[in-house]
Amino acid sequence: MYPSRRSDREQWIKDARYNLFNLKSHQVFIDLLTDSGTGAMSQEQWSAMMSGDESYAGSQSFERLKETITSLTGFPHVLPTHQGRAAENVLFSVMVSEGDVVPGNAHFDTTKGHIEFRKASAFDCTIDAANDTSLYHPFKGNVDIGKMENLFQVYGKERIPMIIVTITCNSTGGQPVSMENLKAVRSFADSYGVPVIFDSARFAENAYFIKIREKGYENHSIREIVKEMFSMADGMTMSSKKDGIVNMGGFIALNSKSLYREATTYNIMFEGYITYGGMSGRDMAALAQGLEEATTFEYLESRIKQVHYLGERLMESGIPVQEPFGGHAIFVDAGKFLPHVPREEYIGQTLALEIYLESGVRAVEIGTLLADRDPETRENRYPRLEMVRLTIPRRVYTRNHMDYVAAALQNIYQRREEITTGYRIRYEAPIMRHFTVELERIS
Repeated sequence: MYPSRRSDREQWIKDARYNLFNLKSHQVFIDLLTDSGTGAMSQEQWSAMMSGDESYAGSQSFERLKETITSLTGFPHVLPTHQGRAAENVLFSVMVSEGDVVPGNAHFDTTKGHIEFRKASAFDCTIDAANDTSLYHPFKGNVDIGKMENLFQVYGKERIPMIIVTITCNSTGGQPVSMENLKAVRSFADSYGVPVIFDSARFAENAYFIKIREKGYENHSIREIVKEMFSMADGMTMSSKKDGIVNMGGFIALNSKSLYREATTYNIMFEGYITYGGMSGRDMAALAQGLEEATTFEYLESRIKQVHYLGERLMESGIPVQEPFGGHAIFVDAGKFLPHVPREEYIGQTLALEIYLESGVRAVEIGTLLADRDPETRENRYPRLEMVRLTIPRRVYTRNHMDYVAAALQNIYQRREEITTGYRIRYEAPIMRHFTVELERIS
């Protein structure tokens, strides 16, 4: 990861078909594509790996992981998986059927993909405040209970197998969900007899925001808040590559023994045995330690303040970002940044590519490319926000790196009126296209 010449970057991104996922890591100077599996493990995590138990069934590493998860969440039944989307695949194989409707707060790409792959529909019931990047709301990840009520009235609870709440809500800018809202979702779900599942990749960051933003929780510990949060759910999926601070791993945790037993069949089919599920013993040991570290206030304060430092630097230059800042990334409002680029030409992707060409910094589009096509009409779905996510890996970069990223965006912002055209698609997969899409410039 070294500085490169712009002429090199122009050739590399052309060879990558203008898809930042196709770049090789040595072609990237600062990698803000994702915080998933890109963090740095602590010396305690590395030490835990040395004592990993690689027994096929019933390893001590699994027992420690299970005890840690149950202690933090209260869920007694745990199935390890190799990552978060694998957890979704296993659980949704039990819970989601063709024609179902799954409401939630802005499901992320893999969640929505797994739902639509099963010919079901994901409905976004996030509060409207999430779509106004300049509006301050402390919990823009909140679920709008009124929207969810309308959905139940239209489709009936028979077609709604669960409610998914994503904590924090990635697609709205890493925005948290308040405890008050989680309680309201729990009460609403109980009134219809529908289970609540948390997409929990960044649950610890969500607990941090409850502590510092929600009245009545300022004196609670992170772990006390985490325990109360999960008491509002029937189960969870987890990509441990985020708040588990490991490079690979995930899990499902549930209250229901019968649902757990159904899920074990798919876990064995897709992942591995029920006590390793695609993870080695040493990785489970590192994850157990990582979950302990991620649920301390000191770690979360340091991690989130680094993210917010970048946001403050951008706002000082007038660059439009989602406010207030989220937990794992700064989301640049590409629609406001590049108002002259037509939405059909992928505004967010255009800005992300400009950032790479300017600086060698790799970010990711959270906009029309990610929103994909409507499964029935095959027309582009245009989200209300076109954003670029600057995602900060855990314990990797310094303040100087954040200053460099800010300077790159400041340079582009000064010449933003010169950027009037974007890109068109040459190739796309039928689902979750943004990972492998191939584009060409519109001249």
